[in-house]
Amino acid sequence: MVMTMSSRILVRKLAPHLLSTSTGAAAAGDAWTQALLKGAPARGAVVWARVFPVRMASTTAAAAVPAPGPGPAPAVEGAEEKSGGAAREAPASEKKAVTSYWGVEQRKLAKEDGTDWRWSCFRPWETYKADVTIDLEKHHVPTTLLDKVAYWTVKSLRIPTDIFFQRRYGCRAMMLETVAAVPGMVGGMLLHLRSLRRFEHSGGWIRALLEEAENERMHLMTFMEVAKPRWYERALVIAVQGVFFNAYFLGYLLSPKFAHRVTGYLEEEAIHSYTEFLKDLDAGKIDNVPAPAIAIDYWRLPPDATLKDVVTVVRADEAHHRDVNHFASDIHYQGMELKETPAPLDYH
Repeated sequence: MVMTMSSRILVRKLAPHLLSTSTGAAAAGDAWTQALLKGAPARGAVVWARVFPVRMASTTAAAAVPAPGPGPAPAVEGAEEKSGGAAREAPASEKKAVTSYWGVEQRKLAKEDGTDWRWSCFRPWETYKADVTIDLEKHHVPTTLLDKVAYWTVKSLRIPTDIFFQRRYGCRAMMLETVAAVPGMVGGMLLHLRSLRRFEHSGGWIRALLEEAENERMHLMTFMEVAKPRWYERALVIAVQGVFFNAYFLGYLLSPKFAHRVTGYLEEEAIHSYTEFLKDLDAGKIDNVPAPAIAIDYWRLPPDATLKDVVTVVRADEAHHRDVNHFASDIHYQGMELKETPAPLDYH
């Protein structure tokens, strides 16, 4: 191996640093340097090329490469294969060390009956029983111009939905929840930023709206177990979410009372859709399959609950969201801010 003067100097300077984390390794680094400067065989160059990126990618002493011995290079690979289990366990041990270092420990949770809690997306104390006695027939009659604009905006959005999904209510519910989860997050985010700018409380409305967004997201996670979206439905979700999020964000900035009224009417349409869903379940047009496990735990349903029970509690949730958003819009119509009226918390 022929080396120029500049290459010799570079190797002499860098080899000890790249190959040494201890005294023994430093000696190995010096040996490598001398071997390269004197013109080691081609095998040494191959091993150097293989070791170099490994040392650059690791900062643990366990990753240090021993000095080359008289044995053939494949012996190193054989050792790696034999210790493959230990090498695979290293990331887990490093993760435990990081977790221990930061003091973030995962508590072992259990249900009321003592069985292990299986969900990480929500906790036992976040579960609840939906109020299925809530009035489903309530409707806000639009009287002002702004209310009429909100009402007919929502009605116009229903037309393409009816055309696209027909009576496939499983997929329809999935699409509906991807949209219904946006208003609470947008409203909660903007109220949060306003609270920070003005150094003021929100009257609990930040939490109420974020709870609504999380609840709608849990609806989506539930229906994902019932209806598997096709690729074009996923693409439609991306497009609709991008358009609706930005439109609702702008609408909330311009007029919160208009934005909450739109959400109230959206929830009214959701109640209608889930009522039609239940009709098809009762008529046998849709199989009344067992309820997903996530729904049983989230809504505290009986173990033998069915899809009909799930749709019933989801519809009750939508009715609650309808009332909260129409109430928020009414507060603004009366010339007050949301912070002046305590938010309706503790439903979920």
